[in-house]
Amino acid sequence: MNPKMKELREKAMKLPLSPGVYIMHNSDKEIIYIGKAKALKNRVSQYFGSQNNHPEKVRRMVNNVDYFEYILTDSEFEALVLEASLIKLHKPRYNILLKDDKGYSYIKISKEQYPRITEEKKPDDTGEFIGPYTSSYYVKNAVDQAVKIFKLPTCAKKFPEDFGKGRPCLNYHIKQCCGLCRGKISAEEYGEIVEEAAAFLRKGSSLNIKELEEEMNRAAEELEFERAARIRDRIAAVKRMSERQKVVAAKVKEQDVIALFCDDNDGCFQVFRFEGGRLYDRETFLIKDIGEEDQAFSEFIVQYYTLNSKIPPNITIDRELDDKETLDKFLSEKAARKIELFTPQRGERLALVNMCRNNAAEILAQSKNSQGRQYSVLKELQTLLGLEKLPLYIESYDISNLQGSENVAGMVVFENGKPLKSAYRKFKIKSFEGQDDFASMNEVLQRRFEEYYKLKDTGEGFGRLPDLILLDGGKGQISAVRPVLRDLNIDVPLFGMVKDDKHRTRAITDGQGEIELKSIRSTFKFVTEIQDEVHRFAIGYHRQRRSSGTFKSSLTEIEGIGKTRAKNLLKHFGSIKNIREAEIEELINAPGMTRNAAEAVYGFFHGESN
Repeated sequence: MNPKMKELREKAMKLPLSPGVYIMHNSDKEIIYIGKAKALKNRVSQYFGSQNNHPEKVRRMVNNVDYFEYILTDSEFEALVLEASLIKLHKPRYNILLKDDKGYSYIKISKEQYPRITEEKKPDDTGEFIGPYTSSYYVKNAVDQAVKIFKLPTCAKKFPEDFGKGRPCLNYHIKQCCGLCRGKISAEEYGEIVEEAAAFLRKGSSLNIKELEEEMNRAAEELEFERAARIRDRIAAVKRMSERQKVVAAKVKEQDVIALFCDDNDGCFQVFRFEGGRLYDRETFLIKDIGEEDQAFSEFIVQYYTLNSKIPPNITIDRELDDKETLDKFLSEKAARKIELFTPQRGERLALVNMCRNNAAEILAQSKNSQGRQYSVLKELQTLLGLEKLPLYIESYDISNLQGSENVAGMVVFENGKPLKSAYRKFKIKSFEGQDDFASMNEVLQRRFEEYYKLKDTGEGFGRLPDLILLDGGKGQISAVRPVLRDLNIDVPLFGMVKDDKHRTRAITDGQGEIELKSIRSTFKFVTEIQDEVHRFAIGYHRQRRSSGTFKSSLTEIEGIGKTRAKNLLKHFGSIKNIREAEIEELINAPGMTRNAAEAVYGFFHGESN
């Protein structure tokens, strides 16, 4: 606890209810945090009140505050502009700081008799440079495309010195290089190819295709069919590359999509940048001790576009922000045109936001050595059900019977969002005869958690407590199981998976109310997968039990075949199918069999009498 807490709160309570910027200093007079406020008194006093509701990052910052100062502004917008300027100048340790070390990238066409096209960071006098570009990702992809389309060499050979030395490389044999090293392409012809590649890089694929088609037609008219064929192949390559770019195409032609995924105190911002309706760049920012999410998101937007001169007219974000209007104005003034943050509720832009967030989750999960997509779904499920911890280990139960016969249950386990089949378990209901799904579920959970107390020291199998229990059923199943958990002192969240009248997953229930799932696609799909899997497993066991019973009873119906011989036959042949397909001599050679018994079994399955 900061020993100056009381003194700092008293000072904060004397601040005006005016917009402004506040600046926190430590005992060494270093600036450790800069923030803006619509009402300084309200915002700053929150820091020095109860610490219970503050994230860990804020508590640490507050404990290091020795004093603070403030600057009044005429509006919240002015406060935002001043805050951004001061953060960039002082780089306080507790603000989210994005490094301005991205630099620029250029496309270089070297000054040589046989030029090369490469990606470079700095221009010099050794070639022609196209750029600058803020995205190295874009430049690298563009250069790779041009090299592949126009089949330019990427090897370390020097031309013309290395003409005819050694065999052409693999790229030539797989038709990804024109084979300049063979010495059969003139400098003039090669220069034309490089110029076409440069035009492709300068103008884009659509314009380049028109020019290439005109050139191909001219070559054909002049009976230069070999050259026309090469140009035709380039056109096809350009079109193929363009199709690959359309994997992520958007109706909103120019926009940035920004999403944040958090786990504990860590966060990952993902930015997708679209131009011409196509994704041309993506950026990732991993942030430790992110603090309050919405505040961090606002800080990120200010810093990201302070460092990036290119601001698109549309910025799609994954949440509503309280200071949206202020941010809109800040971005619009910086871009000198109208900019608006937009939070989609449906349609393509919502799909892009979800894709962006899933990528953020993937990257954050990889940094924590987990599986990102499953991790994202588990986080959604945790939020939806109000769970205290991420449901990394889920157990699900279902009952199966046929009019009360062969009453069984199946348990499936999902660990880290994936089926853990080694942990699946089967139960044969023992405590009663007949059909009672509620009593069956009660017995199964009773037996399962009694085993927990026997094995809990191992932490494996039944010795491990799940993070979540999902029953295939509704209020009745929940009511049947909850007393078991209470009596055995098992503190695990319990929910039921409810189906509609067509036996499809519809909702999750806690026994009191229902939570609809269909509007949350990824969670709906995940819960449906669990429910389908536990149903498949339980009914599979039930069929196995029924099948086993049918086989044994059918064998014992055969004259001369009792329980012992039936058991020996099944053990020897492995299945009824194999017994049915066996010849008489094979049956005679089975343990405990005689010729008369073998003929009786053969006749039973083949419709013959002894």
